[in-house]
Amino acid sequence: MLMLEARWYIELCKKKEGTNLTLLELAKLEFNMAQSVLQQDLKNTSWWWNNLGLAKELSFSRDRLVECFFWSVSLMFEPQFSSYRRGLTKVSSFITTIDDIYDIYGTMNELELFTDAVERWDINSIQSLPNYMKICFLALYNTINEMAYEFLRKHGYNIIPNLAKLWADMLKAFLKEARWSHNEYAPPTFSEYLDNAWRSVSGAVILVHTCYLLDGDSTKKTLLQLMSNDRILQWPSIIFRLCNDLATSSEEIARGETTNSISCYMNDNGVSEEQARQHIECLIDEAWKKMNQELFLIAKDIVGSNAFVKSFLRSAINLARMAHCIYQSGDSHGTPNLESKKQVLALIVEPIIG
Repeated sequence: MLMLEARWYIELCKKKEGTNLTLLELAKLEFNMAQSVLQQDLKNTSWWWNNLGLAKELSFSRDRLVECFFWSVSLMFEPQFSSYRRGLTKVSSFITTIDDIYDIYGTMNELELFTDAVERWDINSIQSLPNYMKICFLALYNTINEMAYEFLRKHGYNIIPNLAKLWADMLKAFLKEARWSHNEYAPPTFSEYLDNAWRSVSGAVILVHTCYLLDGDSTKKTLLQLMSNDRILQWPSIIFRLCNDLATSSEEIARGETTNSISCYMNDNGVSEEQARQHIECLIDEAWKKMNQELFLIAKDIVGSNAFVKSFLRSAINLARMAHCIYQSGDSHGTPNLESKKQVLALIVEPIIG
C-alpha cells in the first residue's frame, strides 16, 4: 500500500505552498514510470489468464484477475519485481477459483476427491474427478510445476514436494470448513476455528510462493530457516483472516452461517456481535505486535545484508497491510466496490498529470 500512499502525498504536495517543485516532478515521474511497468505486468498476466481459459470453463467462479494482481502489487510494487508479481497473480487466481469450488459448487464427495488428488500431486489421480475439476487440477498442476522448473533451473533444487504439500494443506483447511457448512456444525471454541481459519485464508500459500518467486540470494539454507518458522506465516495470516471476517461476517451471520471468527467468539463467550467485533479488533492489534516482534528477531538473526530476506519480510508485513486495505469497507476482493475500483485506477491505470 506504499505506492498508493505515495500517490496520496504527491497529490497533497501539488496543492501545498512551499513544495520543492523539482522533487515533486521527480516523484511524479518515478510514480508514472513504475505504473507503466505495472501496466505491462497486468497485460502479461491477462494474456496468460485468457489463454488458460479457466474462467470460461468454470463459469461459476469469480473472475478476479485484476483484484489478484492488485494483491501482488501491494506486496511488491517496485519495477524490478515484475516476474514476482506475474507469478503471484497466477497463484492468487487459482486460490480464488478453487475457493469458489469448495464454497459454492463442489459436492462433498467431489471436494474430497479433489483434495486427495492435489495431495497426491499425481496426474493419474484425476481420472475419478468430474470434468471441471480435471480442468482445474491440470491448470494448477502445470502452472505450479512450471514455477518449480524455473526455480530448479535457477537454484538447483526441486521444490515440487514443498509446493504440493502447501496446496494440499490449504485444501484440507478448505475441506474442513466445507464439512462444517455441510453438516451445519459450528466449531465449539474460537481457538478451534482460528487454528483452521488462518490456514484456509491462503496467507501461507501466498508467502511461501513469495519466498520462491523472489529473485536474489535465496540459498537452500536461508529458505529452510524462513520456512521452518511457522510464526512468520501465521501472524500475517491471522491478521488477514480476522480482517476478512470483520468485513464479511455480518452477511454470513444473517444467512445463519457460523464458521467465522465473530460468530464463533459470540457462541464461545456468550457476548453480542458488537462485543465480539471489539475483541477481534484487539486480537488484530495483538497479532501486529507479535508479527513485528517475530520479524524483528528474524531480521536480527539472519538478515545481515541479505536483500532477499529483507524483501520477504517486507512482503509479510505488506500482506497484513493489504488485508486492512482490501477489507476496510467491505469485501473488495469478492465484491469490488467503488472505493476499491478507485484504488485500482489510481495505482495501475491513471498516471499523475499536472
